[in-house]
Amino acid sequence: MTLREYNPSDCKYLYSLFYDTVHLVNAQDYSQQQLDVWATGSADLEKWNREFCEHYTIVAVENGIIVGFGDIDKTGYLDRLYVHKDYQRQGIATAICDKLERAVDTHTVRTHSSITALPFFLSRGYVVIKEQYAVRGGLKLKNYLLETKI
Repeated sequence: MTLREYNPSDCKYLYSLFYDTVHLVNAQDYSQQQLDVWATGSADLEKWNREFCEHYTIVAVENGIIVGFGDIDKTGYLDRLYVHKDYQRQGIATAICDKLERAVDTHTVRTHSSITALPFFLSRGYVVIKEQYAVRGGLKLKNYLLETKI
């Protein structure tokens, strides 16, 4: 596996990976209705590309296949971290997260974690600041505000 910086040509593949991961991996913790409003199948790719370009964005590639990605902004907010459903538990999220955390000049990294990703972040030393609910399409999706000191 190699880690590289984001290229705008990656955007549609990252959205596809995001959609598949939400619908297949997060299905253990969220209802189908919640998954459908979280990852709708249609996204504003121009907005996603703009955010990826503004943030420090890392893409993980294995044998020419994008297997994961993550992005963090300058304030230390880790926005997205997703790994392809067929590449879970292989150290990809750890490698991406390590690189993202080292890239910021802050002493604290914050993120919003799904129920599914919570054990991963807790194992890295993140602590729960609060349990909360995001509202999408009128449905509540439980998540957690987490932070860690780096």
